[in-house]
Amino acid sequence: MFITNDVALLTFVPFACTILQKCHQERLIVTTFVLQTLAANLGSMLTPVGNPQNLYLYSISGAGLGEFIGWMAPYTLVSGVLLLLVVFVLSAGKCRISLETGSLLQVSSASGRKKNGIYLALFALSLFSVARVLPWELMLAVVLIVLIFTDRAVFLQVDYCLLFTFISFFIFIGNMGNIEAVRSVLQSLVAGRELAVGIGASQIISNVPAALLLADFTHDLKNLAIGVNLGGLGTLIASMASLISYKIYAHNYNKTKGHYLLWFTIANVLFLAVLVLVYVFIS
Repeated sequence: MFITNDVALLTFVPFACTILQKCHQERLIVTTFVLQTLAANLGSMLTPVGNPQNLYLYSISGAGLGEFIGWMAPYTLVSGVLLLLVVFVLSAGKCRISLETGSLLQVSSASGRKKNGIYLALFALSLFSVARVLPWELMLAVVLIVLIFTDRAVFLQVDYCLLFTFISFFIFIGNMGNIEAVRSVLQSLVAGRELAVGIGASQIISNVPAALLLADFTHDLKNLAIGVNLGGLGTLIASMASLISYKIYAHNYNKTKGHYLLWFTIANVLFLAVLVLVYVFIS
């Protein structure tokens, strides 16, 4: 909800993997990764800064913060309850697992605390940019300059393949939206069907590009926001955040990635079906 679904997965999925490996409970990794991915995609629905499509739709809709949260709150609440129920059911009757944490804990050095402080300051600066207090150009320049002088090695750790995948999607969507035949089809297709079209388009081109493409063809940005957020469930490509978990799993357990995809798809389809029923019930 606060640090985006992508960053949440980049942080907690590797951590969960390490913990389960040290507990000799690797049989739980598929379940844990799938539930973490669901939690990240569903939790990020609530706030404008939770994911990129929310930030974009919030910025062009003119909705207030409370109004936007009100759009997504019922689905986030139901999602949270469902995730808790699944966790309780899966953990029922399981024995407790002990872990010697000494090998995981490290005393933070003065330089480490300084670096953490710098990153917290840059994060706050980014939030000011989101709130339109600072122009994004200034924020970007400050972040780049600070990192060059304090932690330039971080640039070598960026997943540039995933970044260029995003860029390629945006270029493709922008070009598609400028084709007259495509514009005509979308204009007739989207109006009044924002939820269904948002979900369907997300399964093919991912929910962030879907939001960018469809927003120009409707005034009902509330239902479009609900559609592209629920549309993050389903296929692996429906949310780019899901690719992060998959890449981490495939890197460590390449031979069983098909097993992961199977359970990922089943869980996503079930959650999507329940949330669509929630929409039908409250609309």
